[in-house]
Amino acid sequence: MALPYHGAADLPHVHVDSYNLELRDAEGFVGDKASGRAFRKLLEEIRKDAKGAAAMASTRDMSKSELDAILTGDDLGAAAIVQGAIEEFAQNLAAVSQRFLRQQSWKGVERIVVGGGLRRSRIGEIAILRAATLLRQADLDVGMVPLSHHPDEAGLLGGLQLLAPDVMRDHDGFVAIDIGGTNIRCGIVTIRRKDRLGDTAKVERLLHWRHRDEKLGREAVLDHLGGMMRELSDRADKKKLRLAPVIAVGCPGVIAGDGWIKRGAQNLPGNWEGEDFNLTEALHERMPRIAGRSISVALHNDAVVQGLSEVFRMRDVKRWAALTIGTGLGNASYTNLPDKARSLARL
Repeated sequence: MALPYHGAADLPHVHVDSYNLELRDAEGFVGDKASGRAFRKLLEEIRKDAKGAAAMASTRDMSKSELDAILTGDDLGAAAIVQGAIEEFAQNLAAVSQRFLRQQSWKGVERIVVGGGLRRSRIGEIAILRAATLLRQADLDVGMVPLSHHPDEAGLLGGLQLLAPDVMRDHDGFVAIDIGGTNIRCGIVTIRRKDRLGDTAKVERLLHWRHRDEKLGREAVLDHLGGMMRELSDRADKKKLRLAPVIAVGCPGVIAGDGWIKRGAQNLPGNWEGEDFNLTEALHERMPRIAGRSISVALHNDAVVQGLSEVFRMRDVKRWAALTIGTGLGNASYTNLPDKARSLARL
């Protein structure tokens, strides 16, 4: 079975000290200055202000790979515009990080791991490493590193840490879901038996849907997600994978113990907040059974889950944190618990 309640603070290897902190200043939410939207806005403003900008097309609809190509291409003027946006964004990311580090729940954080969609691009990696340099220059004893896993997979792999240690004992894998403001990822996470130090987890099959482009309502999005879950279950049956009857889910917002979202889901389509909508029940209705067994759902904040994919790479520090640069800026902080028997998989 999964853990007994959702949004749990006490997990097998860490204590979740905080998540979804909503820090404000005179201009609004502090995290909005270091989100994916903020980077796009900065880039377009710099493009418009730059001399000779007419020669560079609008960047609003450019993909991250297209921006990466500009950064390394022959058009030095365009590359300078992108580099300027990276520098300003890195300064914002460092400043936002310092605001978080002043919070009680972030006191003593030794390392910040940064994930989210922007992380999977060259521009994102440069911004993260530049912000790390700025934090060192500010004489802060904290490291900042990019997420080691691909962001599309991290939010699924981290779901393993939401499960009780004995869940995978007689199973090969489980279904994991990462719900974001722009994309939904759904996959099968499998466990490969390795050695006495731990097993290895990997994403066996990943389905990726950019729901924002289709401008659907909440129920239509959930119906589509139900189809993704059933497709994965059918695939597991064909490959004779023994799926555990549990679904691990990361979703924006503050998660109540019984599976509803208190606040912070404003980037999702429709209204996902409040006691009149229970996400865990909605998922159960759309996929009530796996391999003939009634499912349980383990739900937590998406930034928490993505950060949890780094659990075993953070064992050399006591306190650490995660930031996820997506539609918004997710945040979470953790304290490592003493190592016990390695009954969960390494990621």
